Amino acid sequence: MIENAHGGSQVASPHRSAEVTGRYVVVMPDGADPAPVLTQVAGMRTVASSRDFGAQAVDMDSAGGSEGMVFAELGIAVVEADPDQVGALQAAVGDPTAAVQTVVPELIYHILPAPGFLEGYRAGVEDLSRRLGEDPGERPGPVFEDGEDATWGLHAIGWAPDSPAGAGIRVAVLDTGMDLEHPDFAGRAVTAKSFVEGEGPQDGHGHGTHCIGSACGGVSDQGRRYGVASEAEIYAGKVLGDSGSGSDAGILAGINWAVANECAVISMSLGADVPEQHPPYVVAGRRALERGSLIIAAAGNNADRPGDPGFVGTPANSPAVMAVGAVDSALAIARFSARSLPGSGGQVDLAGPGVEVFSSWPMPERYHSISGTSMATPHAAGVAAVWAAVTGRRGLELWATLDKQSRRLELPSVDVGAGLVQVGSEL
Repeated sequence: MIENAHGGSQVASPHRSAEVTGRYVVVMPDGADPAPVLTQVAGMRTVASSRDFGAQAVDMDSAGGSEGMVFAELGIAVVEADPDQVGALQAAVGDPTAAVQTVVPELIYHILPAPGFLEGYRAGVEDLSRRLGEDPGERPGPVFEDGEDATWGLHAIGWAPDSPAGAGIRVAVLDTGMDLEHPDFAGRAVTAKSFVEGEGPQDGHGHGTHCIGSACGGVSDQGRRYGVASEAEIYAGKVLGDSGSGSDAGILAGINWAVANECAVISMSLGADVPEQHPPYVVAGRRALERGSLIIAAAGNNADRPGDPGFVGTPANSPAVMAVGAVDSALAIARFSARSLPGSGGQVDLAGPGVEVFSSWPMPERYHSISGTSMATPHAAGVAAVWAAVTGRRGLELWATLDKQSRRLELPSVDVGAGLVQVGSEL
């Protein structure tokens, strides 16, 4: 069950419950402008467009008072509509003269929380047991360790001191923001925007800073490397509040901003435990990919293996969004990592390091080690940035490169897809 933050209402689902806001997301056909549709079909008088804002960074404090918010690059809008307006929009679905593709409730999303202390303790005991008692031949792979030079995750993805670091590539991490005063990012190219009403881009949670560290961080104060694409340009989009929750409006605003600013990679360690595909991300993922922006999202932490393998939730279960599962330092599937769903789009595409991952954390703590598919996802995003920089590939070509260069694992493809992301021997 999804955490019921904000007291949101529920909408029925065959497996889990989706938490909704009371607003609606309106998706337009390719090439259609949502703004005139909202005014002409639904009679809305106050409609804000992302194109009204510099760099298409929607100011949610001002746009939030509008009846409709249009994300122009994606052809999607979020509306505050009365029943008659919703009815008019729904009646226009399928009408070629009205240009409305779908109308669905706006959902609420959360960080995909790492397992708690007991889960971490259990994972540690299991890992120790493997080290002490198992025949090494029974392990899925070698046991990697945090070293003085780099984290176990970087070693596992094939990083070396002379590996390329994503120079010239813009990576958007859409999460809880970033600690803008963190000393490890001093002098880096960072663009930070908030898409959460009443909050600035500063990270008041920690999850976003940790994810940015894994994707694009550098070296700790003790000399340990923990970030994959340490020379990439960072676009830190706050789409989840300090509570760790957010809605479609903020997330779509962040995706729209990242696409408008030509971010080659968009990393999203967030989700809702809903097995059905959410139409806005089916469309947004495809339109972003066509524009050269690859969205990489966490598969989900709703499994409790071995008994319950879970399922890939939204938005990762959208066909044009790359879903990332998590493995531990022995390259075994993480207990919490979600399994593929049947059908198109619900599969895990790749895996990344996701158990006891060391990365940046808001000051004064500075560093923290946590677990989750949330941690695996920015590893994949960082690897994508490296390949984008070296090959010049974008969109589907970049996706295919990540797939081809991954390390095959002795694990079911429903759990790890094509395998573990790799910086690559060809670089």
